[in-house]
Amino acid sequence: MNSFFAPFKDAILIKILLAILMFLFSLIMNAQVNEIQKYKAPNLELHNEIIKMDSIYFAAYNNCDMKTQAHLYDEKIEFFHDKGGFANDKTALLKSLKDNICNKVTRTLINGSVEVYPIKDYGAIQIGYHKFYNKEEPNAKSKPSKFIVVWKKENKNWKMTKVISLH
Repeated sequence: MNSFFAPFKDAILIKILLAILMFLFSLIMNAQVNEIQKYKAPNLELHNEIIKMDSIYFAAYNNCDMKTQAHLYDEKIEFFHDKGGFANDKTALLKSLKDNICNKVTRTLINGSVEVYPIKDYGAIQIGYHKFYNKEEPNAKSKPSKFIVVWKKENKNWKMTKVISLH
């Protein structure tokens, strides 16, 4: 086997070709990674408004303020939870939150993770990461999980129409 490669051992042309091929390969791989652009808010005012709405909702969530939570959910809410399933009954969803979340679970937003995209003539989509902490399991490690919220703006009021919670 060594005898076949022996003539190429000192061939500078082969080494140059290999170096060029490795360089081109790295350029191609780097270009594919750079296809995904870093998020930049298309509308900074909207981004800040949705961040504010997120903080209002989750302050209510963390403090068992069911009135505020009810106000922010649309009557036709669709709530998708990868572990809990699908819910589209606002009254049942609020009861479940009260029975299972109130004074038991808190949520924190992962700073800098939120992306907000305007939806023409409707509202916005919010995508981000957050963590949940179970007060009944204080030593449990919380992992960031992804969420998506569809916000609808009607008469200057924001409502959550769809929530996707992925753990």
